[in-house]
Amino acid sequence: MQIDLILQPHFAADEVARLGALAESVGIHGVWATNHLDGRDPFVNFTPLATQTSALHMGPTALSPFEVHPVKMANLLLSLNEISKGRAQIAVGGGGGTLQTMKIKPSRMVRAVRECLEILHLVASGQPVSYDGELFHMQWLRADWARSAPPAIYAAANGPQMLKMGARYADGIMTSDFTVPRLRWARELIDPVLSAAGRDPASFPLLNFWAWHVKQSREEAQREARTYLMARGTIWEPYIHDVVSAEEAALVARHYPAFIKAYNRRSPDIEGVPEALLAKIVERGVSACGVADIDGEIERLREMRRAGATGVVLCLYNDPAASIRMIGEKVVPALT
Repeated sequence: MQIDLILQPHFAADEVARLGALAESVGIHGVWATNHLDGRDPFVNFTPLATQTSALHMGPTALSPFEVHPVKMANLLLSLNEISKGRAQIAVGGGGGTLQTMKIKPSRMVRAVRECLEILHLVASGQPVSYDGELFHMQWLRADWARSAPPAIYAAANGPQMLKMGARYADGIMTSDFTVPRLRWARELIDPVLSAAGRDPASFPLLNFWAWHVKQSREEAQREARTYLMARGTIWEPYIHDVVSAEEAALVARHYPAFIKAYNRRSPDIEGVPEALLAKIVERGVSACGVADIDGEIERLREMRRAGATGVVLCLYNDPAASIRMIGEKVVPALT
């Protein structure tokens, strides 16, 4: 099972290089940086890491063609790919918080991501190419300076239409916060599309972005997990229904501002939401436990693999170096 990591986008380039080198040394396949409007540019920030490692893959998730034109995105991606000698990766999505902050209202998101994926693949070929899509265009672009093996181009997909499109046009798919049943649902959608397109479902990469809050103590893990719930799909529609009842989901929806307030304050205290409900969300929607109980979380990752995920992308928060060492010691040997 492929094991990747998410590093937070506010880290400086030298810290990214240090953490990435540590990840490579313990057998991690790749690192990603979440694409936040107020974060550092991931392509620039990965440059020192690219020059200081030899096997680790790296790139941003998820970048939207509504914020960066696909031709410019291709230029950025291939530049990083050359510096890393063929180890760049990218997940392309329709857009999220970044677009909201920019007050961009995307339309035809599935079509936009499809055209972006097509353009990235065309430019990565190094051949003279043109593209005349419904939304995006390019004329006679030739990136013949790109000599390394092509980068891995994923679709960041959660909804049915985006999943089916990604199965046809991407090198792989990255889902976010999918529980085991939802991973099975995703496979039921994409496997027939893959087969119809002549692609082998067994070898098609399906990575699941998953919050990782395994700490020395259970109490520390719970505090961190609760602090960052607002940033996880777990508490939002429709994913909240994977972990709690309809009545509990309605209560969570009424208290969205409390989750946002806790996140902004970096506090685990979420006003108005019962402790038992918070404990249920954390238990079912993320990995949060003391290291003594890590075997249970490893088994959860195995269940994801049995449900069809070929890899996990573990999102790290506070003290990422300690988490990387723990993952290298406990998770990598158990899953790879």
